[in-house]
Amino acid sequence: MAKSEIGVRPLHDRILVRRMAEEEKTAGGLFIPDTAKEKPQKGEIIATGKGRVTEDGKILPLEVKAGDKVLFSKYAGTELKLEGNEYLMMREEDVLGVFN
Repeated sequence: MAKSEIGVRPLHDRILVRRMAEEEKTAGGLFIPDTAKEKPQKGEIIATGKGRVTEDGKILPLEVKAGDKVLFSKYAGTELKLEGNEYLMMREEDVLGVFN
């Protein structure tokens, strides 16, 4: 999804993430009801800002890019609902890792 389609462009070191679907059942084969599911901590980056602005005004580019699948901290970001879809707006520092 392009930035223009979602109607928002992250600023500076912020990224827009769409949560990835969580597993429907456990490794043992038990189905998890919706009421017991936790929100996933995995997502796909939809859009990124230009980078972090340093004290001397220089811009440090982000290490992540749109399309990366990432793991983020449990309480990271601000939830947004845009055009019927749910997203998280967070800082790059809330990303714990990128899936290969």
